[in-house]
Amino acid sequence: MPTETFFNLPEEKRSRLIDVLLDEFAQNDYDSVSINRITERAGIAKGSFYQYFADKKDCYLYLIQLGIEQKTAFLRQTPPASTTDMFAYLRWLLDVGIQFQFHNPRLAQIAYKALYDDVPLPAETMQVIRHGSFAYFKQLVEQGIADGSLDPDLDAETAAFVLNVVFTELGNHLIERFAVNPAALLREGGTVLLQPAMRRVIEQVIDILERGMRRR
Repeated sequence: MPTETFFNLPEEKRSRLIDVLLDEFAQNDYDSVSINRITERAGIAKGSFYQYFADKKDCYLYLIQLGIEQKTAFLRQTPPASTTDMFAYLRWLLDVGIQFQFHNPRLAQIAYKALYDDVPLPAETMQVIRHGSFAYFKQLVEQGIADGSLDPDLDAETAAFVLNVVFTELGNHLIERFAVNPAALLREGGTVLLQPAMRRVIEQVIDILERGMRRR
């Protein structure tokens, strides 16, 4: 993750560097990303880059974390109706996730490359993604238990683990089951996963979760 020096940069300079990083990692595969291009476009010395990030991997994992944080913030800005229970919320979550991609195409492109393209850091990438989403799902489960929509005997950490695994792997399952072309996924994002047959699978997954977790 970035050093304290990076976070202490003036807002304008830090934002400009992030903008360049998003362009570079969204437009190129990981191996083709160039630190020289980044520093030249951002107008900083190469030595300064290494004061902010340990290496290219450090920079890449920061963008993955940034995507998680910005998606979480986006979800909070567009909350569903207050009467929505957790399972209706999960359906809403999938739809709003598509909206996030339209508003943040570069972050979405980087995320899809991380999940479905030939990224050389699968273990580190998935650790960042799962850690961020686990905390979100745990909070969601705890809220559901508190408002009475979920089984009060549920263990919040176990339920969050199940949700995290399901939602992390659901995209892979749909891609394999329906033979989605990875190039189309990278080009068109989550809209590729909105075919009626795929939506039926998503509904079935949520129905299974609901039967196991809803308060009886």
